Amino acid sequence: MTAPHPGLGLRVVASGSTDLILTRTFAAPAALVFAALTQPDLLRRWHGARGWTLTTCEVDLRPGGAWRFVSTGPAGTEMEQHGLFREVVSPVRLVQTEIHRDWADGAALVITALNETDARTTMTVTARYSSSEIRDAVLRSPMQRGAGEGFDRLAALLTTLIHERRHP
Repeated sequence: MTAPHPGLGLRVVASGSTDLILTRTFAAPAALVFAALTQPDLLRRWHGARGWTLTTCEVDLRPGGAWRFVSTGPAGTEMEQHGLFREVVSPVRLVQTEIHRDWADGAALVITALNETDARTTMTVTARYSSSEIRDAVLRSPMQRGAGEGFDRLAALLTTLIHERRHP
């Protein structure tokens, strides 16, 4: 696995009373990052923390379209997430709901913005929860480690895909 470039690791910040803002920069164009965030064949190659595998990946990429992920981790542990896309603007913006099977308090609204400069893309994900209690519980969970490891895997995949395009 390729380590992230210095200074490009995941940054997580609580904002307001209900939001988490995750920021990560990738050494890849926005169109490629967008594809890796939305295409099941690419999602299966990186999504999740180390030791987790995306075993179910359903994506109907259109406003009103549903998505569903089931990941399997160590000792067979499963994690399920699903939701609906509200906005799809390739390659710069996704807005979707996200429900975790283990959450009893409804969906988060997740806004992903991709901003490309000089073939580097900064991804800003704003996750808006229904209460500060849920947001704070997410902060106490291993979310930051898991998301960070997943985005490290994404960075490595993007590097591989760029190399494959240059050297078919």
